[in-house]
Amino acid sequence: MDTRKLIKKCQKNNRKAQSELFHLYRDTLFALSLKYCKNYNEAEDNLQDSFITIFKKINQYNFKGSFEGWMKRITINKAIDKYKKTPFTDININKENIADTKIDTETLNLSLDELLKYIQELPDRYRLVFNLYELDEYSHKEIAKMLHISEGTSKSNLHRAKVILKTKITSNNNCLKKIAISNG
Repeated sequence: MDTRKLIKKCQKNNRKAQSELFHLYRDTLFALSLKYCKNYNEAEDNLQDSFITIFKKINQYNFKGSFEGWMKRITINKAIDKYKKTPFTDININKENIADTKIDTETLNLSLDELLKYIQELPDRYRLVFNLYELDEYSHKEIAKMLHISEGTSKSNLHRAKVILKTKITSNNNCLKKIAISNG
Protein backbone atom coordinates (compact mmCIF):
# COMPACT_ATOMS: atom_id res chain seq x y z
CA MET A 1 0.00 0.00 0.00
CA ASP A 2 1.38 3.45 -0.80
CA THR A 3 2.13 5.83 2.05
CA ARG A 4 -0.59 8.33 1.17
CA LYS A 5 -3.32 5.66 1.33
CA LEU A 6 -1.83 4.31 4.55
CA ILE A 7 -1.89 7.78 6.15
CA LYS A 8 -5.50 8.35 5.06
CA LYS A 9 -6.52 5.03 6.64
CA CYS A 10 -4.67 5.97 9.83
CA GLN A 11 -6.55 9.27 9.84
CA LYS A 12 -9.74 7.18 9.99
CA ASN A 13 -8.34 5.26 13.02
CA ASN A 14 -7.91 2.04 11.05
CA ARG A 15 -5.96 -0.19 13.52
CA LYS A 16 -4.50 -2.40 10.79
CA ALA A 17 -3.14 0.65 8.95
CA GLN A 18 -1.74 2.02 12.23
CA SER A 19 0.02 -1.27 12.85
CA GLU A 20 1.42 -1.24 9.31
CA LEU A 21 2.63 2.35 9.71
CA PHE A 22 4.26 1.47 13.04
CA HIS A 23 6.10 -1.50 11.53
CA LEU A 24 7.16 0.57 8.54
CA TYR A 25 8.77 3.39 10.57
CA ARG A 26 9.59 1.93 13.99
CA ASP A 27 13.25 1.15 13.23
CA THR A 28 13.93 4.62 11.83
CA LEU A 29 12.23 6.38 14.73
CA PHE A 30 13.80 4.05 17.29
CA ALA A 31 17.29 4.83 15.95
CA LEU A 32 16.41 8.52 16.24
CA SER A 33 15.16 7.98 19.81
CA LEU A 34 18.41 6.25 20.74
CA LYS A 35 20.33 9.40 19.81
CA TYR A 36 18.32 11.53 22.21
CA CYS A 37 17.71 9.14 25.09
CA LYS A 38 20.05 7.89 27.80
CA ASN A 39 19.54 4.21 27.11
CA TYR A 40 17.62 1.55 25.23
CA ASN A 41 14.67 1.49 27.64
CA GLU A 42 14.20 5.26 27.48
CA ALA A 43 14.38 5.07 23.68
CA GLU A 44 11.65 2.40 23.66
CA ASP A 45 9.46 4.59 25.86
CA ASN A 46 10.10 7.58 23.63
CA LEU A 47 9.21 5.55 20.53
CA GLN A 48 5.92 4.47 22.10
CA ASP A 49 5.09 8.02 23.24
CA SER A 50 5.96 9.32 19.79
CA PHE A 51 3.65 6.90 18.00
CA ILE A 52 0.82 7.73 20.40
CA THR A 53 1.27 11.40 19.49
CA ILE A 54 1.66 10.62 15.79
CA PHE A 55 -1.65 8.75 15.75
CA LYS A 56 -3.39 11.46 17.80
CA LYS A 57 -2.14 14.22 15.49
CA ILE A 58 -2.11 12.41 12.15
CA ASN A 59 -5.17 14.39 11.05
CA GLN A 60 -2.99 17.52 11.27
CA TYR A 61 -0.61 16.17 8.62
CA ASN A 62 -1.65 17.92 5.39
CA PHE A 63 0.50 15.98 2.88
CA LYS A 64 2.87 18.92 2.43
CA GLY A 65 6.48 18.07 3.06
CA SER A 66 7.93 14.76 4.13
CA PHE A 67 5.71 12.57 6.29
CA GLU A 68 8.80 10.87 7.70
CA GLY A 69 10.24 14.30 8.53
CA TRP A 70 6.99 15.20 10.29
CA MET A 71 7.20 12.03 12.39
CA LYS A 72 10.90 12.62 13.15
CA ARG A 73 10.11 16.10 14.44
CA ILE A 74 7.49 14.65 16.79
CA THR A 75 9.96 12.00 17.98
CA ILE A 76 12.71 14.55 18.68
CA ASN A 77 10.27 16.87 20.46
CA LYS A 78 9.00 14.01 22.63
CA ALA A 79 12.56 13.22 23.73
CA ILE A 80 13.35 16.89 24.37
CA ASP A 81 10.16 17.42 26.40
CA LYS A 82 11.40 14.90 28.98
CA TYR A 83 14.51 16.99 29.60
CA LYS A 84 13.06 20.49 29.53
CA LYS A 85 12.41 20.25 33.26
CA THR A 86 16.16 19.93 33.91
CA PRO A 87 17.75 23.37 34.24
CA PHE A 88 20.33 24.24 31.63
CA THR A 89 23.54 25.99 32.61
CA ASP A 90 23.58 29.53 31.26
CA ILE A 91 27.31 30.03 30.84
CA ASN A 92 28.91 31.55 27.79
CA ILE A 93 32.17 30.22 26.40
CA ASN A 94 35.29 32.22 27.05
CA LYS A 95 37.18 31.93 23.74
CA GLU A 96 40.56 31.87 25.52
CA ASN A 97 39.56 28.74 27.45
CA ILE A 98 38.33 26.68 24.51
CA ALA A 99 40.23 23.41 24.28
CA ASP A 100 40.88 21.80 20.93
CA THR A 101 37.90 19.48 20.49
CA LYS A 102 38.95 18.02 17.15
CA ILE A 103 39.54 14.26 17.18
CA ASP A 104 41.94 12.51 14.84
CA THR A 105 39.46 10.14 13.20
CA GLU A 106 42.16 8.40 11.15
CA THR A 107 43.61 6.72 14.24
CA LEU A 108 40.30 5.91 15.90
CA ASN A 109 39.24 2.37 16.57
CA LEU A 110 35.67 3.13 17.51
CA SER A 111 32.49 1.43 16.39
CA LEU A 112 29.23 3.28 15.83
CA ASP A 113 27.76 1.45 18.84
CA GLU A 114 30.62 2.68 21.06
CA LEU A 115 30.17 6.24 19.84
CA LEU A 116 26.41 6.05 20.47
CA LYS A 117 27.12 4.72 23.98
CA TYR A 118 29.40 7.69 24.69
CA ILE A 119 26.79 10.12 23.38
CA GLN A 120 24.09 8.48 25.53
CA GLU A 121 26.33 8.88 28.59
CA LEU A 122 26.52 12.65 28.16
CA PRO A 123 24.53 14.75 30.64
CA ASP A 124 21.06 15.38 29.25
CA ARG A 125 21.54 19.02 28.29
CA TYR A 126 24.85 18.31 26.54
CA ARG A 127 23.48 15.26 24.69
CA LEU A 128 20.46 17.17 23.41
CA VAL A 129 22.48 20.12 22.13
CA PHE A 130 25.15 17.84 20.62
CA ASN A 131 22.56 15.75 18.75
CA LEU A 132 20.53 18.71 17.57
CA TYR A 133 23.58 20.62 16.33
CA GLU A 134 25.96 17.92 15.09
CA LEU A 135 23.64 15.13 13.99
CA ASP A 136 20.44 16.90 12.99
CA GLU A 137 22.03 20.18 11.83
CA TYR A 138 19.94 22.66 13.79
CA SER A 139 21.47 26.10 14.36
CA HIS A 140 22.27 27.40 17.84
CA LYS A 141 19.43 29.89 17.39
CA GLU A 142 16.95 27.07 16.65
CA ILE A 143 18.29 24.97 19.54
CA ALA A 144 18.02 27.91 21.94
CA LYS A 145 14.38 28.38 20.95
CA MET A 146 13.56 24.66 21.20
CA LEU A 147 15.20 24.20 24.61
CA HIS A 148 14.37 27.65 26.05
CA ILE A 149 18.02 28.56 26.57
CA SER A 150 20.29 31.28 25.22
CA GLU A 151 22.41 30.79 22.10
CA GLY A 152 25.49 31.17 24.31
CA THR A 153 24.30 28.31 26.51
CA SER A 154 23.74 26.18 23.43
CA LYS A 155 27.29 26.88 22.24
CA SER A 156 28.70 26.25 25.70
CA ASN A 157 26.83 22.96 26.09
CA LEU A 158 27.97 21.82 22.64
CA HIS A 159 31.56 22.62 23.50
CA ARG A 160 31.34 20.76 26.81
CA ALA A 161 29.75 17.75 25.10
CA LYS A 162 32.63 17.66 22.62
CA VAL A 163 35.22 17.91 25.39
CA ILE A 164 33.61 15.01 27.25
CA LEU A 165 33.34 12.91 24.09
CA LYS A 166 36.94 13.66 23.11
CA THR A 167 38.13 12.63 26.58
CA LYS A 168 36.19 9.35 26.45
CA ILE A 169 37.21 8.56 22.88
CA THR A 170 40.86 9.43 23.48
CA SER A 171 40.87 7.38 26.68
CA ASN A 172 39.31 4.43 24.83
CA ASN A 173 41.80 4.75 21.99
CA ASN A 174 44.77 4.88 24.40
CA CYS A 175 43.50 1.73 26.16
CA LEU A 176 43.25 -0.06 22.80
CA LYS A 177 46.81 1.00 21.91
CA LYS A 178 48.10 -0.30 25.27
CA ILE A 179 46.31 -3.64 24.72
CA ALA A 180 47.74 -3.90 21.20
CA ILE A 181 51.28 -3.15 22.47
CA SER A 182 51.04 -5.66 25.34
CA ASN A 183 49.75 -8.34 22.93
CA GLY A 184 52.27 -7.38 20.24
